[in-house]
Amino acid sequence: MPHDSTHFATPFEAPKKPEAAFQYPAMTWFEQARYGLFVHFGLYSMLGRGEWVVNREQMSVEALEPLADKFAPHFFDADALADLAVAGGMRYLIFTTMHHEGFRMYDSQLSGFCSTRRGSRRDFTAEVIRAARERGLKIGLYHSLNNWFDQPDGVAALENPSQYAVYIENTLSRIRELVIQYNPVDILWYDGWWPFDAEGWQAGRMNEMVRKIQPHILFNGRNGLPGDFATPEQHLTAPHPWRPWEACITLNDHWGFHAGDSRWKSPREVVSLLTRVAQRRGNLLLNIGPRGDGSIPEESEKVIRTVGQWLKTNQEALWETDFFTWDHYQRGDHAGDFSHHGPFTRKGNILYWILTTPPCGSLVVSGLECQVVGVQLLGGGPLAFSQQDGRLQIEIPDLPEGDDELPAVLKLECDRPPVIYKTAGMRVPAVPHPRYDPLPSDLVS
Repeated sequence: MPHDSTHFATPFEAPKKPEAAFQYPAMTWFEQARYGLFVHFGLYSMLGRGEWVVNREQMSVEALEPLADKFAPHFFDADALADLAVAGGMRYLIFTTMHHEGFRMYDSQLSGFCSTRRGSRRDFTAEVIRAARERGLKIGLYHSLNNWFDQPDGVAALENPSQYAVYIENTLSRIRELVIQYNPVDILWYDGWWPFDAEGWQAGRMNEMVRKIQPHILFNGRNGLPGDFATPEQHLTAPHPWRPWEACITLNDHWGFHAGDSRWKSPREVVSLLTRVAQRRGNLLLNIGPRGDGSIPEESEKVIRTVGQWLKTNQEALWETDFFTWDHYQRGDHAGDFSHHGPFTRKGNILYWILTTPPCGSLVVSGLECQVVGVQLLGGGPLAFSQQDGRLQIEIPDLPEGDDELPAVLKLECDRPPVIYKTAGMRVPAVPHPRYDPLPSDLVS
């Protein structure tokens, strides 16, 4: 049977806001952001074999030095990058200030291995922050804790306690320099936590240091502590119990530019990702990897702009939505349900229906525990409908269908917050019963 591959752990719990995650006022914007642009760009982009090429091919520090001197991405345009985010309907941007290979994409007084002292001698981080701010985008700085270039490296830190102390102090100094130099920013996006846990990274000390410099800043959880939000990578599994979260997803199969990777997600797939995070009150952080010369791959730009055009008409179905999904075992207070025509999102008394597989003629949904008072096609006009108990029938015109077409969206105004409840039986039993499956199965992860 068709089913959504992303599920919550059981038993189902309605989302609650953990106090610790909401102690900073800046959290509100993040919870409502829904959609951001992730940009992986660095020395690895010149090689065109993905962001882990230095590790995978065991490139030496000596091999990186001449690469840094050649790094002159003449087509890198921070304004064009921020314009693309805006055109795509995105609300924030995360830029890689330093990936695992250790090359700083900013002006550093701690290392000569940085973009202002090598190659084109540009401060790419400053350029991106300025461009984002001018367009009203929130801005985050990705920064790897792990570092394959600097010595001592992570292996030396594991092998020698005295080297560990130097390694940690170097890491903290690097982060301190970053957040002092670029103040304010909205997010510090840690990554590359090998080889330590929170204790090994001295993560509490790390976060406290950063918050003293930028009290408003948000952290993800990739230094071993939970952080202000979760960051599932390449999947849409929301945290359980719920807290603010962001799924980081590549537009093809790599984070950094790979010349041979043409497995682009279609606009329909990106809209599906956005719908699924909106159902679970999360964000989608969609990644692109500019080429080594700084240019944006044409296909990634095309996909983002196409989705942005769709959002101009349909974004209300995704922005500031309430939790609305379904659980296999229990009903819960915020139950939604799957449909063979497409998923639902909810906002107050409004139910949105994203028609990924539109029918011809009438459209039926059952199990509604509310009364519908109006139906509208977003970007169009009102539609005729009738409702008998929980069964709603909507008369719709023929809608476009095909791989190149994006889904139409219906807006259902209800007399109360909408709930859809169905079981695997034809009727809802009048006695206690399983939500959908009485036993664990391979439908849930």
